[in-house]
Amino acid sequence: MPIDPAAFRHHPELIGRIKEPEDSFFRDLDVEEMSRMVVANGGPANWRYPDEMREELRRTALAGRQGDVWVFAYGSLMWDPGIFFHEVRRARLPGWSRQLCLVDRFGGRGTPEAPGLMAGLVPGGHCDGLAFRIAASEVEEETEQLFRREMLAPCYLPTFTPAETAEGEVEVLAFVADDSTEMIETGLPRQTQIRYIASGRGTLGTSLEYLAGVVDHFRAFGIHDDELEGLLTEVRTLTA
Repeated sequence: MPIDPAAFRHHPELIGRIKEPEDSFFRDLDVEEMSRMVVANGGPANWRYPDEMREELRRTALAGRQGDVWVFAYGSLMWDPGIFFHEVRRARLPGWSRQLCLVDRFGGRGTPEAPGLMAGLVPGGHCDGLAFRIAASEVEEETEQLFRREMLAPCYLPTFTPAETAEGEVEVLAFVADDSTEMIETGLPRQTQIRYIASGRGTLGTSLEYLAGVVDHFRAFGIHDDELEGLLTEVRTLTA
């Protein structure tokens, strides 16, 4: 079932730019297949959360909450959320900044020999992105799908925090970088970032495709991010 066009009522220009959930690789993600892939790429057998622990993290994050749930997207969730939603808004998250700090050596967008790089949220500043509203009746199913993707391995902390939208403030579920974990490396030197983005590739695609996707969607939405634009230019120059 496709997303209702009414979900795009605030931003009709996004129609056709956000992948339908049923077309997403991440919908009904096969965790066991991902585990086999990681181990085949030299990763440890215990790289991910056990299913029971991931479910406990989900239930803890949602404990005491009723009604709809808003989810904040700042990376590939923007164009490939893999969940059914009933409303999307442009949103700004105060107190958090996007940083390319998630180092993938497990075969998603990088390997131990050529790590990949993706985004996380770190304290300070602000971050522009999208907020997706999950209907109350679908929260269980859709957050289970979401946590299977975002909380597959230790790297993020599920956090509810206020976000600003043109239609008013909403509290969103954001996946922020957990810098106590092995996959999060904040403050990477720029040349290291460029190298990881230029060479990282895996089952989910390349790190360059990931960065280009973020920048492309920001441009379509009228957001200019000097840091990401600059990184993309430098990586493309290096790989030309």
